Amino acid sequence: MRKQINNYRQLLTNYDSVLAYSLLGVVGGIASGLVILAFEQSIVLVAAVWGVGERGEDFESLPPMMHFLLPVAGAVILGLSYRLLRSEDRETGIIHVLSRMHSHYGALPVKNALVQFIGGAFALGSGLSGGREGPGVHLGGAVNSLIGQRLGLPSNSLRVLIACGTAGSIAAAFNTPLAGVIFAMEVVVAEYTVVGFIPVILAAVSASAISRTLAGGGAVFALPELQLASLAELPYIIFLGFSCGLAAVAFIRIAKLTARFSHIDVTARFALAGIIVGALAWCVPEIMGIGYDTLNLALHGQIAVTWLVIIALAKIAATAISAGAGMPVGIIGPNLLIGACIGGALGHIGQLVMPEMASHPTLYILIGMGSAMGAVMNAPLAAMLAVIELTHSIEISMPAMLAIVAANLTSNGIFHQRALHQALLRQFERSVPDDPLNQLLHRTHVGSIMDTRVVRVPAILTDDDRVPLLEFKPAWCLVTREGQDLYLVQGETLLEWLAESVASPATDITDADIRRWTIAEVPLQASLRQALDSIGKQTAEAACIYERSRTASKPILHGVITRESIEKFTLARL
Repeated sequence: MRKQINNYRQLLTNYDSVLAYSLLGVVGGIASGLVILAFEQSIVLVAAVWGVGERGEDFESLPPMMHFLLPVAGAVILGLSYRLLRSEDRETGIIHVLSRMHSHYGALPVKNALVQFIGGAFALGSGLSGGREGPGVHLGGAVNSLIGQRLGLPSNSLRVLIACGTAGSIAAAFNTPLAGVIFAMEVVVAEYTVVGFIPVILAAVSASAISRTLAGGGAVFALPELQLASLAELPYIIFLGFSCGLAAVAFIRIAKLTARFSHIDVTARFALAGIIVGALAWCVPEIMGIGYDTLNLALHGQIAVTWLVIIALAKIAATAISAGAGMPVGIIGPNLLIGACIGGALGHIGQLVMPEMASHPTLYILIGMGSAMGAVMNAPLAAMLAVIELTHSIEISMPAMLAIVAANLTSNGIFHQRALHQALLRQFERSVPDDPLNQLLHRTHVGSIMDTRVVRVPAILTDDDRVPLLEFKPAWCLVTREGQDLYLVQGETLLEWLAESVASPATDITDADIRRWTIAEVPLQASLRQALDSIGKQTAEAACIYERSRTASKPILHGVITRESIEKFTLARL
């Protein structure tokens, strides 16, 4: 079994190993689908403790005082629990995933995943305003990353596993596998490659199959057939996109403003956020939890226009403050509700003003959902595909694209707002570059360019040590003393020095006046990005690629990579 795993690891070091990565996609999809179903069920169980029915959605039926007390109590308990954790263990959600993909090369820790699972389920089950999709992305990515770490898979494959977990979580949550694939590539991986798409597609399909098999897996929302009634509505559709773009701008700015207080004690910060959410929920209980029950009511025209606007405004404030305060909740679901409320209000107004030309308000609701999601996440393609998959109709694509583009242009072009996760990463001074150079370095394994013609040589070289050295003629020699690796020298240079030196039973190489290369230690699983970072952090000139061994007394040396070899590789590929 160990031999097969080693062979599989070797296959994954090549990014073009489509079959190996396809297997990774299936496993990743099944794992993420199962963890999402468990998370959703946990939310239902927590909500049931407070007497909330309808699968953890019917907070409106609670007594009015509970609308205030439940979010406040939930936030305080969550804050007290967070206070027991280190600050790095509190980080959750998409921001955590993106940050770790760059700074830790796809290694997501189990502690943060547990905090996300338990804290997210408790927060959403206690009526705090948020969504399950952001936590789902974290959980799906984390369970896959942990599987990869446990199997010792190379770092470049961990990024693919996280993308598979992202696609699987979105597919399992909404039964929208295509939108899950595009969301993973558009938001998390931030690049499109044919090889990268295949395992992610398989993951989305696998997760969707798990959801349909174990949870019934029907459509999240029951919708009639919809289409645009008249092309004369297009200016109004653009106005809908503009309105959703404004809502996204407000949402992002409130979240960024709240995040400025991240230095405040976590219990006080969460408690204050809980009080604000509780006060809003006392007046507008529809904002509690995820809000899909309210979204269903809006889709069926059971909420008045004025109340739709009030719900949208309250949901913007409640969710943005919760997310900005650092609570373990997501923002995709709430923004679907915000967009639905804006679309529903404008749809009803349109029917009143021009009844003979206006489309069904449900059409506007769905377009609003995609527009708000696309603007806040800066994921227009994923938002458009989500709308198409939710409606099972391609007819809606043209007006949806127009509104989503209008929303993104409003947010990005007019008000210069980044996606919320990008804005918060920048505010927290986290560097997550997604340029082609970094993408290439992250997805390329060190084995692709390392020079394996390297041997260890003792600092005191005896006649017995000279013979294999002369026969092998290595490109690099790693000089060691008393079991400690000191520095690298080029094999040709060392052999020339030995040929010129006076023959003696023991020659001290450290006396040689030849070029020495300082070294950094890099694991065999590393990517070129990790190797280059290690060289930079340790102010070294080359990286020695090691593999830890259970039997050998010291790490096994596999090869050498220099800064120059990395630069030469990237210049040839870009």
